[in-house]
Amino acid sequence: MSEAKPNPVEPKKASNKTAIIIALLSIVVIIQSIKIYLDYQEKVETNEQLAVTEEDLASTMQRLNEIQAELNEKISEIEKLGGDITELQKAKAEVDAELKRTRSRTSRNIKELKDRVEGYEQLLKLKDEELDKLKSLNKELYSENRTLKTKQNELSDSINRLSKSSDELANKVAIASQLKAENIQVVSVNGRGRERTSPFRSKQLETLKVEFNIAENKVAPIEGKKIMIKVTDENGQVIFDVAKGSGTFMLDGKEEFYTAAQEILFDNTRQKLSFLYEKGSEYASGNYTVDIFTDGYKMGQMSFSVK
Repeated sequence: MSEAKPNPVEPKKASNKTAIIIALLSIVVIIQSIKIYLDYQEKVETNEQLAVTEEDLASTMQRLNEIQAELNEKISEIEKLGGDITELQKAKAEVDAELKRTRSRTSRNIKELKDRVEGYEQLLKLKDEELDKLKSLNKELYSENRTLKTKQNELSDSINRLSKSSDELANKVAIASQLKAENIQVVSVNGRGRERTSPFRSKQLETLKVEFNIAENKVAPIEGKKIMIKVTDENGQVIFDVAKGSGTFMLDGKEEFYTAAQEILFDNTRQKLSFLYEKGSEYASGNYTVDIFTDGYKMGQMSFSVK
Protein backbone atom coordinates (compact mmCIF):
# COMPACT_ATOMS: atom_id res chain seq x y z
CA MET A 1 0.00 0.00 0.00
CA SER A 2 1.12 3.45 -0.73
CA GLU A 3 1.20 6.16 2.11
CA ALA A 4 -1.58 8.79 2.17
CA LYS A 5 -0.45 12.33 1.27
CA PRO A 6 -1.46 15.32 3.50
CA ASN A 7 -4.30 17.57 2.16
CA PRO A 8 -2.80 20.99 1.43
CA VAL A 9 -6.26 22.72 1.17
CA GLU A 10 -7.13 22.65 4.95
CA PRO A 11 -4.52 25.14 6.14
CA LYS A 12 -5.60 27.56 3.43
CA LYS A 13 -9.22 27.39 4.50
CA ALA A 14 -8.27 28.04 8.12
CA SER A 15 -6.17 31.02 7.11
CA ASN A 16 -9.04 32.56 5.11
CA LYS A 17 -11.45 32.13 7.99
CA THR A 18 -9.08 33.85 10.38
CA ALA A 19 -8.62 36.70 7.98
CA ILE A 20 -12.37 37.16 7.67
CA ILE A 21 -12.78 37.20 11.44
CA ILE A 22 -9.97 39.71 11.80
CA ALA A 23 -11.52 41.84 9.09
CA LEU A 24 -14.90 41.73 10.74
CA LEU A 25 -13.43 42.58 14.09
CA SER A 26 -11.54 45.48 12.53
CA ILE A 27 -14.77 46.75 10.97
CA VAL A 28 -16.55 46.50 14.32
CA VAL A 29 -13.71 48.35 16.03
CA ILE A 30 -13.75 51.04 13.35
CA ILE A 31 -17.54 51.42 13.57
CA GLN A 32 -17.38 51.58 17.37
CA SER A 33 -14.61 54.13 17.20
CA ILE A 34 -16.61 56.22 14.74
CA LYS A 35 -19.66 55.99 17.04
CA ILE A 36 -17.61 57.00 20.08
CA TYR A 37 -16.19 59.93 18.12
CA LEU A 38 -19.59 61.00 16.89
CA ASP A 39 -21.04 60.71 20.40
CA TYR A 40 -18.20 62.80 21.74
CA GLN A 41 -18.70 65.44 19.06
CA GLU A 42 -22.41 65.52 19.76
CA LYS A 43 -21.75 65.92 23.48
CA VAL A 44 -19.27 68.71 22.80
CA GLU A 45 -21.77 70.46 20.54
CA THR A 46 -24.54 69.97 23.11
CA ASN A 47 -22.37 71.42 25.88
CA GLU A 48 -21.41 74.35 23.69
CA GLN A 49 -25.05 74.89 22.79
CA LEU A 50 -26.02 74.74 26.47
CA ALA A 51 -23.29 77.22 27.34
CA VAL A 52 -24.54 79.56 24.61
CA THR A 53 -28.14 79.11 25.80
CA GLU A 54 -27.23 79.95 29.41
CA GLU A 55 -25.28 82.98 28.26
CA ASP A 56 -28.19 84.17 26.12
CA LEU A 57 -30.57 83.63 29.03
CA ALA A 58 -28.38 85.55 31.47
CA SER A 59 -27.96 88.41 28.99
CA THR A 60 -31.68 88.49 28.22
CA MET A 61 -32.65 88.45 31.90
CA GLN A 62 -30.20 91.26 32.61
CA ARG A 63 -31.78 93.34 29.83
CA LEU A 64 -35.21 92.45 31.22
CA ASN A 65 -34.19 93.86 34.62
CA GLU A 66 -33.01 97.04 32.93
CA ILE A 67 -36.28 97.30 31.03
CA GLN A 68 -38.21 96.90 34.29
CA ALA A 69 -36.36 99.90 35.77
CA GLU A 70 -36.91 101.94 32.58
CA LEU A 71 -40.62 101.10 32.60
CA ASN A 72 -40.93 102.25 36.22
CA GLU A 73 -39.18 105.51 35.36
CA LYS A 74 -41.33 106.14 32.27
CA ILE A 75 -44.56 105.38 34.15
CA SER A 76 -43.62 107.88 36.86
CA GLU A 77 -42.62 110.63 34.38
CA ILE A 78 -45.60 110.23 32.05
CA GLU A 79 -48.05 110.00 34.95
CA LYS A 80 -46.74 113.29 36.38
CA LEU A 81 -47.25 114.93 32.99
CA GLY A 82 -50.80 113.60 32.72
CA GLY A 83 -50.10 111.06 29.94
CA ASP A 84 -51.66 107.63 29.39
CA ILE A 85 -49.70 104.90 31.22
CA THR A 86 -52.04 101.96 30.52
CA GLU A 87 -49.78 100.37 27.91
CA LEU A 88 -46.70 100.80 30.07
CA GLN A 89 -48.39 99.28 33.10
CA LYS A 90 -49.41 96.25 31.05
CA ALA A 91 -45.84 95.79 29.80
CA LYS A 92 -44.48 96.20 33.34
CA ALA A 93 -46.84 93.50 34.63
CA GLU A 94 -45.58 91.12 31.93
CA VAL A 95 -41.94 91.90 32.74
CA ASP A 96 -42.52 91.44 36.47
CA ALA A 97 -44.15 88.05 35.83
CA GLU A 98 -41.30 86.96 33.52
CA LEU A 99 -38.66 87.89 36.10
CA LYS A 100 -40.41 85.76 38.73
CA ARG A 101 -40.36 82.65 36.54
CA THR A 102 -37.72 79.91 36.94
CA ARG A 103 -34.48 80.47 35.05
CA SER A 104 -34.65 77.02 33.36
CA ARG A 105 -35.75 77.63 29.76
CA THR A 106 -35.34 75.98 26.41
CA SER A 107 -33.73 77.62 23.42
CA ARG A 108 -37.17 78.22 22.00
CA ASN A 109 -38.30 79.91 25.23
CA ILE A 110 -35.22 82.12 25.19
CA LYS A 111 -35.86 83.07 21.57
CA GLU A 112 -39.44 84.04 22.41
CA LEU A 113 -38.23 85.99 25.44
CA LYS A 114 -35.67 87.87 23.36
CA ASP A 115 -38.41 88.74 20.86
CA ARG A 116 -40.54 90.15 23.69
CA VAL A 117 -37.56 92.12 25.00
CA GLU A 118 -37.19 93.69 21.55
CA GLY A 119 -40.89 94.56 21.68
CA TYR A 120 -40.48 96.22 25.09
CA GLU A 121 -37.49 98.18 23.79
CA GLN A 122 -39.55 99.39 20.86
CA LEU A 123 -42.33 100.39 23.26
CA LEU A 124 -39.87 102.35 25.39
CA LYS A 125 -38.62 104.20 22.28
CA LEU A 126 -42.18 105.14 21.36
CA LYS A 127 -42.85 106.30 24.92
CA ASP A 128 -39.65 108.37 24.83
CA GLU A 129 -41.09 110.23 21.85
CA GLU A 130 -44.44 110.59 23.64
CA LEU A 131 -42.64 111.83 26.77
CA ASP A 132 -40.76 114.47 24.76
CA LYS A 133 -44.07 115.67 23.29
CA LEU A 134 -45.67 115.78 26.74
CA LYS A 135 -42.72 117.74 28.15
CA SER A 136 -42.93 120.19 25.25
CA LEU A 137 -46.70 120.53 25.70
CA ASN A 138 -46.36 121.01 29.45
CA LYS A 139 -43.65 123.61 28.89
CA GLU A 140 -45.98 125.51 26.57
CA LEU A 141 -48.83 125.19 29.05
CA TYR A 142 -46.56 126.35 31.87
CA SER A 143 -45.53 129.37 29.82
CA GLU A 144 -49.16 130.12 28.94
CA ASN A 145 -50.26 129.65 32.56
CA ARG A 146 -47.45 131.86 33.76
CA THR A 147 -48.46 134.57 31.30
CA LEU A 148 -52.10 134.12 32.28
CA LYS A 149 -51.19 134.20 35.96
CA THR A 150 -49.23 137.42 35.42
CA LYS A 151 -52.23 138.96 33.69
CA GLN A 152 -54.52 137.68 36.43
CA ASN A 153 -52.24 139.18 39.07
CA GLU A 154 -52.22 142.48 37.21
CA LEU A 155 -56.01 142.33 36.92
CA SER A 156 -56.30 141.36 40.57
CA ASP A 157 -54.06 144.28 41.53
CA SER A 158 -56.21 146.60 39.44
CA ILE A 159 -59.37 145.21 41.03
CA ASN A 160 -57.84 145.53 44.50
CA ARG A 161 -56.83 149.12 43.80
CA LEU A 162 -60.28 149.84 42.42
CA SER A 163 -61.89 148.11 45.40
CA LYS A 164 -59.66 150.05 47.76
CA SER A 165 -60.54 153.29 46.01
CA SER A 166 -64.21 152.34 46.12
CA ASP A 167 -63.94 151.51 49.82
CA GLU A 168 -62.15 154.77 50.47
CA LEU A 169 -64.79 156.65 48.49
CA ALA A 170 -67.58 154.77 50.27
CA ASN A 171 -65.93 155.55 53.60
CA LYS A 172 -65.64 159.22 52.67
CA VAL A 173 -69.27 159.26 51.55
CA ALA A 174 -70.30 157.50 54.76
CA ILE A 175 -68.39 160.05 56.83
CA ALA A 176 -69.71 162.92 54.77
CA SER A 177 -73.27 161.64 55.15
CA GLN A 178 -73.06 161.54 58.94
CA LEU A 179 -75.52 163.86 60.61
CA LYS A 180 -74.44 166.63 62.94
CA ALA A 181 -76.31 168.16 65.84
CA GLU A 182 -76.12 171.94 66.04
CA ASN A 183 -77.45 174.63 68.39
CA ILE A 184 -77.44 172.11 71.26
CA GLN A 185 -79.10 173.41 74.43
CA VAL A 186 -79.49 171.68 77.80
CA VAL A 187 -81.94 173.27 80.27
CA SER A 188 -83.87 172.27 83.37
CA VAL A 189 -87.65 172.54 83.48
CA ASN A 190 -89.61 172.79 86.74
CA GLY A 191 -93.20 171.86 87.41
CA ARG A 192 -94.42 175.33 86.32
CA GLY A 193 -92.60 175.05 83.01
CA ARG A 194 -89.86 177.50 83.92
CA GLU A 195 -86.54 176.80 82.21
CA ARG A 196 -83.09 177.42 83.68
CA THR A 197 -79.65 177.02 82.15
CA SER A 198 -76.62 175.27 83.66
CA PRO A 199 -75.41 175.19 86.35
CA PHE A 200 -78.55 173.73 87.89
CA ARG A 201 -79.59 173.39 91.49
CA SER A 202 -80.44 169.79 92.21
CA LYS A 203 -83.93 170.59 93.52
CA GLN A 204 -84.72 172.70 90.44
CA LEU A 205 -83.78 169.88 88.02
CA GLU A 206 -87.10 168.07 87.87
CA THR A 207 -87.02 167.51 84.07
CA LEU A 208 -83.96 167.61 81.84
CA LYS A 209 -84.59 169.11 78.40
CA VAL A 210 -82.18 168.61 75.47
CA GLU A 211 -82.84 170.51 72.20
CA PHE A 212 -80.88 170.74 68.98
CA ASN A 213 -81.20 171.06 65.22
CA ILE A 214 -79.97 168.44 62.73
CA ALA A 215 -77.57 170.29 60.45
CA GLU A 216 -78.19 170.36 56.72
CA ASN A 217 -76.37 167.58 54.83
CA LYS A 218 -76.82 167.28 51.07
CA VAL A 219 -74.99 163.92 50.96
CA ALA A 220 -77.15 162.19 53.58
CA PRO A 221 -80.19 160.32 52.20
CA ILE A 222 -83.70 161.03 53.38
CA GLU A 223 -84.53 158.07 55.60
CA GLY A 224 -85.67 156.96 59.01
CA LYS A 225 -83.28 157.53 61.89
CA LYS A 226 -83.14 156.61 65.55
CA ILE A 227 -81.70 159.53 67.51
CA MET A 228 -80.41 158.77 71.02
CA ILE A 229 -79.08 160.88 73.88
CA LYS A 230 -76.81 159.52 76.59
CA VAL A 231 -76.47 161.44 79.86
CA THR A 232 -73.34 160.45 81.83
CA ASP A 233 -72.17 161.66 85.24
CA GLU A 234 -68.57 162.51 86.08
CA ASN A 235 -68.00 158.93 87.29
CA GLY A 236 -68.93 157.50 83.91
CA GLN A 237 -72.33 156.22 85.05
CA VAL A 238 -75.13 156.57 82.49
CA ILE A 239 -78.49 157.95 83.62
CA PHE A 240 -80.57 154.94 82.70
CA ASP A 241 -84.11 153.68 83.33
CA VAL A 242 -85.76 151.13 81.02
CA ALA A 243 -89.20 152.11 82.37
CA LYS A 244 -88.60 155.65 81.11
CA GLY A 245 -87.48 154.61 77.62
CA SER A 246 -83.79 153.92 78.14
CA GLY A 247 -82.08 151.08 76.27
CA THR A 248 -78.86 149.90 74.61
CA PHE A 249 -77.15 150.32 71.23
CA MET A 250 -73.91 149.20 69.57
CA LEU A 251 -70.99 151.62 69.35
CA ASP A 252 -67.62 150.53 67.90
CA GLY A 253 -68.52 146.88 68.48
CA LYS A 254 -69.50 147.43 72.12
CA GLU A 255 -72.90 147.61 73.74
CA GLU A 256 -73.66 151.04 75.24
CA PHE A 257 -76.59 152.47 77.23
CA TYR A 258 -78.66 155.42 76.10
CA THR A 259 -80.88 157.58 78.27
CA ALA A 260 -83.66 158.44 75.79
CA ALA A 261 -84.40 157.97 72.08
CA GLN A 262 -86.69 159.13 69.27
CA GLU A 263 -87.56 157.62 65.87
CA ILE A 264 -87.67 160.31 63.18
CA LEU A 265 -87.69 160.74 59.39
CA PHE A 266 -84.63 162.72 58.46
CA ASP A 267 -85.73 165.11 55.68
CA ASN A 268 -82.73 167.47 55.53
CA THR A 269 -84.73 170.52 56.62
CA ARG A 270 -82.66 171.36 59.72
CA GLN A 271 -85.45 169.85 61.76
CA LYS A 272 -85.43 170.56 65.49
CA LEU A 273 -85.58 167.79 68.08
CA SER A 274 -86.47 168.07 71.76
CA PHE A 275 -85.89 165.41 74.45
CA LEU A 276 -87.52 165.57 77.91
CA TYR A 277 -86.28 163.21 80.61
CA GLU A 278 -87.62 162.96 84.16
CA LYS A 279 -85.13 161.16 86.34
CA GLY A 280 -87.52 160.70 89.26
CA SER A 281 -84.79 161.44 91.82
CA GLU A 282 -82.35 164.23 92.52
CA TYR A 283 -79.15 164.50 90.46
CA ALA A 284 -75.96 164.26 92.47
CA SER A 285 -73.74 167.28 92.41
CA GLY A 286 -71.11 167.26 89.70
CA ASN A 287 -70.50 167.60 86.00
CA TYR A 288 -72.57 165.73 83.37
CA THR A 289 -72.14 165.07 79.66
CA VAL A 290 -74.89 164.75 77.06
CA ASP A 291 -73.86 162.78 73.94
CA ILE A 292 -76.10 162.51 70.88
CA PHE A 293 -75.89 159.36 68.68
CA THR A 294 -77.40 157.77 65.61
CA ASP A 295 -76.39 154.77 63.43
CA GLY A 296 -73.41 153.96 65.66
CA TYR A 297 -71.71 157.38 65.53
CA LYS A 298 -71.80 160.56 67.60
CA MET A 299 -73.71 163.57 66.27
CA GLY A 300 -72.70 166.07 68.97
CA GLN A 301 -72.00 166.69 72.62
CA MET A 302 -72.96 169.14 75.36
CA SER A 303 -72.25 169.35 79.11
CA PHE A 304 -73.95 170.74 82.21
CA SER A 305 -73.32 170.82 85.94
CA VAL A 306 -75.41 170.37 89.05
CA LYS A 307 -74.71 172.19 92.37
